[in-house]
Amino acid sequence: MTLKITANLQNVFVLLCICSLCYFCGRVETESVYVQDLKGLYWTLTNGTYSCLYISFSGNNRIKIPSGVYSAISGEDVLKSYNDVDLRYISYDNWTYSLEFAEEIKNSRLVNLTFYGIDTISEIYLNGHLLGHTDNMFVRYTFEVGHILQDVNKLVVRLTSPVHAARARADELATRNITVPPACPPIIYRGECHMNMLRKMQASFAWDWGLAAPSMGIWKTVALEFYEVALIRDVDVAIRRNKTHWNMHTRVFIDSGGRQNFYAELTFYAIELMEDPITISTYSKNKLSWRNPVITFDQALPIENVELWWPNGYGDQKLYPLHYSLKTWLSKSGPGLRSRTTSTKTIRVGFRTIELVEDEAREGVGNYFLFKVNGVEIFMKGTNYIPMHILPELSNDELKIRYLMESVKEANMNMIRVWGGGVYESDEFYEAADKYGILIWQDMMFACAMYPATDEFLATVRTEVIQNAKRIAYHPSIAIIATNNENEIALVGNWYGTAGDRARFEAEYRELYIGTIYHELKIIQDSSRPTPLISSPSNAKESEKDNYISNNPGDENYGDIHFYTNFEDAWNPNTYHRPRFASEYGFQSLPKLTSWQLTKHSKDDLLNLIHHRQHHTSNMSLINTQIRRHLPLPLPEDENYLEAWIYFSQISQAMVTKIETEMYRSLRDTEHHTMGALYWQLNDVWVAPSWSSIDFYGNFKKPNGVQYDKIIAVASIFETDLTRTNSFVEFVLRDSKKALARNFYFPSEIKHAEGMADPEVKLKVFYSYCYKVHSEYANIISLNVSIKRPAIFLYLELLNTSIRRYKLTNNGFIMLVPTKMVHLEFFHSECLDIKESDFKVLTVNQYML
Repeated sequence: MTLKITANLQNVFVLLCICSLCYFCGRVETESVYVQDLKGLYWTLTNGTYSCLYISFSGNNRIKIPSGVYSAISGEDVLKSYNDVDLRYISYDNWTYSLEFAEEIKNSRLVNLTFYGIDTISEIYLNGHLLGHTDNMFVRYTFEVGHILQDVNKLVVRLTSPVHAARARADELATRNITVPPACPPIIYRGECHMNMLRKMQASFAWDWGLAAPSMGIWKTVALEFYEVALIRDVDVAIRRNKTHWNMHTRVFIDSGGRQNFYAELTFYAIELMEDPITISTYSKNKLSWRNPVITFDQALPIENVELWWPNGYGDQKLYPLHYSLKTWLSKSGPGLRSRTTSTKTIRVGFRTIELVEDEAREGVGNYFLFKVNGVEIFMKGTNYIPMHILPELSNDELKIRYLMESVKEANMNMIRVWGGGVYESDEFYEAADKYGILIWQDMMFACAMYPATDEFLATVRTEVIQNAKRIAYHPSIAIIATNNENEIALVGNWYGTAGDRARFEAEYRELYIGTIYHELKIIQDSSRPTPLISSPSNAKESEKDNYISNNPGDENYGDIHFYTNFEDAWNPNTYHRPRFASEYGFQSLPKLTSWQLTKHSKDDLLNLIHHRQHHTSNMSLINTQIRRHLPLPLPEDENYLEAWIYFSQISQAMVTKIETEMYRSLRDTEHHTMGALYWQLNDVWVAPSWSSIDFYGNFKKPNGVQYDKIIAVASIFETDLTRTNSFVEFVLRDSKKALARNFYFPSEIKHAEGMADPEVKLKVFYSYCYKVHSEYANIISLNVSIKRPAIFLYLELLNTSIRRYKLTNNGFIMLVPTKMVHLEFFHSECLDIKESDFKVLTVNQYML
């Protein structure tokens, strides 16, 4: 009996072996591309003068990337006190990053060393071999290093001072009698010269809202890529719609370092859209060229099977995951055993149509300029976005990205303009925009300057445009691309003294923006996408007639405008233009007092520090003129002047932005047909006078605003005992009994108001709640605010400076009811006991008693 069982088991074992061998007939098991990320390792930063061995950096010299020299040496201290000037020496030196690492994978046919972002001028060495040079912080650099790798390797990145590199390039052009203005920023910027010589964040050399911190470093990740033949680098999906189907026009962009044509097979998965994957085997028999390898295919989907993606406020933001798996090999017989031939990539797409309508206006003159999403005309309500941080290595903070995007969504905005003097944002930024339904007006990174048109400069720009366009194009949030910010209007307006050599500058302008950037953007151009704009502001389609340099690029009847008031009454809606689309406008204010306390040193005189950080060429005169025209600002020698000045600056900014925005929105159904208002600016890079609505620490400056309703004759309101000086108007928009929105109108300057009394504001902590979220605690406090008389612009400021960022559900509001509940939310390392005494309360009333 025992022998019989053994024999049966042996037979079963033989049968299993035969089945297993048959299963692998004609099939070879392969492995995936292996990525060894170097960002988790410790790097050393040194130069001829300084070393992190001798400079305090968290107690040691162990640096992880992303990293920059400023942040490695001094953290965020460049944002404190007068350190924008006092730490400038950092940018004048050359610095070296070095790393020793072990090779994790052996016997790989190809190995790439890929730098996803180096800021900016560098030489790269591996084991003593010069791999190459970098000169563009917006470009991904890849080097084949398989023949150089050892068991233990030394990687060295030698960075050149961007200040000196920019000057050297300007000097070299000068030897050829070529100037590229502006040479230097205005003196009040306290900045550095020749920013336009380098392909780096232009704002790092200073701007009217930001400090000069000419950064350098390894600002994105570095990785070794081990593979056999090729790997997926980017995927672009252009989505079109007809009467019955959606079509996904897909291009998979491939990198191949082996310089040999190869076979390829692509498998596409869309698990929420298709039951089964599809395989594109076009190149499994015929080789794909290694020079520009792209796999293109189309996939149709019935309309009824797809949910639409909508901008914020118009519907949901449904996103579908798409997964791509690529196998590549060299031999006709197929991939080798255990070879690293499989490369994968996953993206999420939204199904929507978007059009930029520029039809001839049916009323008046000019062309419309409006966006239609899924066939619906949408008024674009939004803002302009500057870099999250002046130090690029700190600009990809996912928590801050989410906070800003959530703030934009909660403010009912639907568009952000990514301004052209910053950086092409991170994947996480565009993914957040997709998630929250925020459309992106994307500038290419050229702003407020003329630029060289040398062969070397144009060559690196081509790479920059192609790489970044392919990376971001598939996002449903991408609405429009513009090749530059304000460079056409600067040329036409002779901002930088170009009139004397106008023909040359016009030719170079067209060579850069039309012949190079616009041309290279064709790699993502599709009938489903709006044609890129050449500049902002511009006359858009109309400027084609002028070969993209118009006599008046800010014509209100075409395209978009940028508009800023000087010394006119900015509270008067008649001050403003009547454009098709306002893509920049705004007014300055000062951050709150506690934000200044976080940034100043104890011995700093705050008033002097504020003036030091004011980079506007008119200094404080614009802010002060508007405040004194409407609000009861005390005299500079008064004890309460500084507090009132900051408070009133924010009221003034809020009122100006509110009035201008409402004016633009009111023009939608008029002959002007204004269809967009993007105020300048959302965020800040430091604590300073600026146009932002959210300060550097994430605190809101602006009082709550509401939407424009309708026009009412003022004379019909003020009758009997009501006058323009003893009363104001509140508008309430209701749905049945529920108040949906409130607005207000002041018929005279607030400083001339009569009958203002002490509102006797009292605060009471009504409820507190705290819970843990990851490594922090969410603190939620309900605050009961009570008054006895109307309170004008009631403002609450939390005095606890350990709480750097917080949100109040209402602030800077006009309070007319006896009680109101305001909710406070912030994150902290612990649960805090917040009391009434932790708040400062300000009202306009107190300055008029």
